[in-house]
Amino acid sequence: MNRNQILMALMLAAAGAGLAHAQSYPVRPVKLVVASSPGGGSDILGRLLAQRLTELLGQQVIVENRAGASGIIGVDVVAKSPPDGYTLILTQTSLAINPSMIKEMPYDALRDLAPISELIAAPNVLVVHPSVPVKTVKEFIALAKSKPGRLVIASPGQGTSPHLSGELFKVMAKVDLEQVPFKGAGLGMISLLGGEVSVAFPTTTTIMPYMKNGRLRPLGVTSAKRAQVLPDVPTIAEAALPGYESTQWYGILAPAGTPRPIIDILYKAISRVLRTADFRERLAGDGAEVVDGAPEAFAAYLKSETEKWARVIKAAGIKPE
Repeated sequence: MNRNQILMALMLAAAGAGLAHAQSYPVRPVKLVVASSPGGGSDILGRLLAQRLTELLGQQVIVENRAGASGIIGVDVVAKSPPDGYTLILTQTSLAINPSMIKEMPYDALRDLAPISELIAAPNVLVVHPSVPVKTVKEFIALAKSKPGRLVIASPGQGTSPHLSGELFKVMAKVDLEQVPFKGAGLGMISLLGGEVSVAFPTTTTIMPYMKNGRLRPLGVTSAKRAQVLPDVPTIAEAALPGYESTQWYGILAPAGTPRPIIDILYKAISRVLRTADFRERLAGDGAEVVDGAPEAFAAYLKSETEKWARVIKAAGIKPE
């Protein structure tokens, strides 16, 4: 056999081995690592999915929380796990943000992980305290330009989706806003409700009750289209800044090298869960919308998000830690 024939034989053997593996998959419990602490958005979503996937796959899907370092700890565990489909990661937007925020990453997400599916996405909302004398995004931009550095944004921490939604806004609107990181969304919300800070970009799930009772005023949502739970609130893009988009998304990935037939089995099962009416309704109540992104689409989106946030972080002058 010549060199080309040998390579072809090896490729066919590898494909055959992967297919044989997939035909019996899964034969034991599957571990779904969630890169956040219990009770958070990722954890709630992970447990909802795990229950449904257990029924569809015929094997227990077990949620394991690995919180810390903006999700890096959990992702690192999975990136270094055997690529056999039995260890998966449920993570979020920070996967695309961290490479530009952290000097020394223990993995390369685009190289070391195999995307399975983007699950859901939820917008953040530009909200102000009622004492701020504006009712539109354009009015807020004008106010910010008249008071450079005097309006303060609350964020739940460096590198979070609300933090970078604010940074993207500052870059595109060319305004000077002071960003103050808090240890979590709850503390920042207390400060905003008390009027100690003027503005924030929290998730819909965080601020829905406060908008309904008038304690916060929404000006615009950060997604490309209007949120179903806030149909009367314009997007920031349509209100003032064409092209503005920032969403909090969640997705599931496996270690790179996981056989494609196994990826397909997992995606089909996940897609079935995401298409069920009661699952969609449960998420819609929290302001999230199902994406159901296939592996290739999720891989392309992850790459584009990583590149976008790298540009924003550089333009905002944020130094990696």
